[in-house]
Parts: sequence; structure tokens; C-alpha cells
Amino acid sequence: MRKILLVFYLFTSLLLLTGCYRNKARELPSADTTAVKYVAPQIDTVALKQKRDSLLFLAQHHYTENFNFVVRADSLPLFKQQPEEIISQMATDSFYVYKNEPLVVADIRVMSIDPVDSVWVQLARDQVTFGWIHESELLPNVDPNDPISQFITTFSNSHLLIFLVVFIFIGVAYTGRIAIKRNAKIVHFNDIPTPYPMSLALTVATSATLYATIQNFTPQLWRHFYFHPTMNPLLAPFLIAVFLVSVWAIIIVGLAAVDEVRRNLPLDEAVLYLFGLAGVCAVDYIVFTFTTIYYIGYPLLVAYFWFAINRYRKST
Repeated sequence: MRKILLVFYLFTSLLLLTGCYRNKARELPSADTTAVKYVAPQIDTVALKQKRDSLLFLAQHHYTENFNFVVRADSLPLFKQQPEEIISQMATDSFYVYKNEPLVVADIRVMSIDPVDSVWVQLARDQVTFGWIHESELLPNVDPNDPISQFITTFSNSHLLIFLVVFIFIGVAYTGRIAIKRNAKIVHFNDIPTPYPMSLALTVATSATLYATIQNFTPQLWRHFYFHPTMNPLLAPFLIAVFLVSVWAIIIVGLAAVDEVRRNLPLDEAVLYLFGLAGVCAVDYIVFTFTTIYYIGYPLLVAYFWFAINRYRKST
């Protein structure tokens, strides 16, 4: 027992002596020591200004250096010379980039002396081919190199919308005429005993109203979404997130509606019903998109909900 206590005391004494040891190499110099001086790191003010300017440009224009575009026009001219040379009307040389070619923003210059457009954008077609162009000429002829952005551009094309309006109204009129003759089932008028088709039409109308609302009140928010699209509502601002939820709801309710129609109707009647449902949804999209721009869409949406729910109750 005494031996054990002796070993314990020796071990404790060693620990205490080790704890009292001072490592002089780690001691800080005293106040009057001048051998070592602290030198504050120098701040690169030029780099900070460039970063601040880049962030400001991104907030206002929604793209910056290294952003990827794809050419939408048949061709687009780019100048090899610097903007100063072009503004001074010096001899210039240019080359063309063509439809579906990818481009990367290499540099951005703001030239306040340019009477046409102060923003010049340098684009890289590949590692050795660079050219400059005015932003005002660039943006109408390119799309962000993202399938969602390109879908938005295609779906927003005015000529396509006019064609769709004419085609849809003709299709709805023809389908409605056949349905009336055959006393077939049709959403809102002679509906099947399931709420999914009606819910799909109401969801499309709501989504179209949300889309027009964003365009009306926060167009820059929609433009930023166009340049940086996502289908994840959790990664989007509130209004865009609500719109994305409505888009996902259209997909989910649409699949449920197709399945319910298939179960409740024979194949030929189901096809006719689905054509009619697609036509009603298309009309809802067009009507509520355009009427909401003039604020008529909001009371119209409330009236449409009341009409659809009451018609469904009477039909079923």
C-alpha cells in the first residue's frame, strides 16, 4: 500500500512540475520590445471596388462575367476591337455567331461617352474567339443557356401565343360541339364524379393569375428568375415560390385527373373528355393571364371558383 501511495505522489509531482513549465518560445513580446512588430494586412481597394461594381451590375442586369448565353437569332455580329475604338469610329472588324451557339460573358465595360448604349459586353465563343457588342443588341437575340429560360422565351413569344389562341378556341368549339351532340361528359357542364378535372382547371387559372401578378408588380423579380431559373420553390423568393408550387400542383393534379378520367369513362369518351379539359385549361390560362394585367382577373378568378364548384355539385 505504501509503495502504491509513493508511486501516486511521484506521478502527481511530475504532473505539477510539467504544468508549471513555461514555454518561452510562445511568450508574447513585452510592450517595449521592438524586435517583432505587427503589420496589418493591406486591403486591395481596387479589387473591392471591382467586386462591388460586379455585384451592383448583377443586381441591376441579372447577369455578370462568366454567365452563359445561347444565340437565339439566326446570326449575331461581334466586334473584335475594343469599345473605345468602335465609339471613335476607327476601322473595325467583326465576325458572326450563329443560332444555338453557346457564348460566355468574358468582360463588361460601361462607357458613359457612348450615345447609343453605355454597356458593352465581351463574349467568348471559344478560348480564342472574343468579340464586343452593345447590351441592347445582345439581350433580345440570346437566351440564358438553361432549358427553363428557353422554355419561358418560347412560351412568351407573341406570334406563338396568337397562334395558340386561334387554335385553342377552334379546338374548344369543335370539341364542345361534338360533346353536346353525343351528350358526352365535359368539365364544368356534364362532369364525371371526381373533383380532379375541376381542380386542374382552377389550379391553371390560379397559376395564370399569379404569373400575371408577378409581371405586373415585380417584373424585375421575374426577370431575375428568367436569368437564374429553378424548379425548387425552397430556393426561390416568396412570390416565385408560390408560382412554382402552383406549377407543380398542375402536374400532380393533372396526372390524377387523367387517371380518374380513365377509370370513369370508356376509352373514346375519355379521349374526348381529356381534349375538352385541355381546351378549358388553355382558355383559362389565356383569359386569366391577359385579364389580370388589367386587374380584372382577380374578381374574375373569384367568380370562376364559385361557378366551377357550383357546377360540379350540380353535375355530380
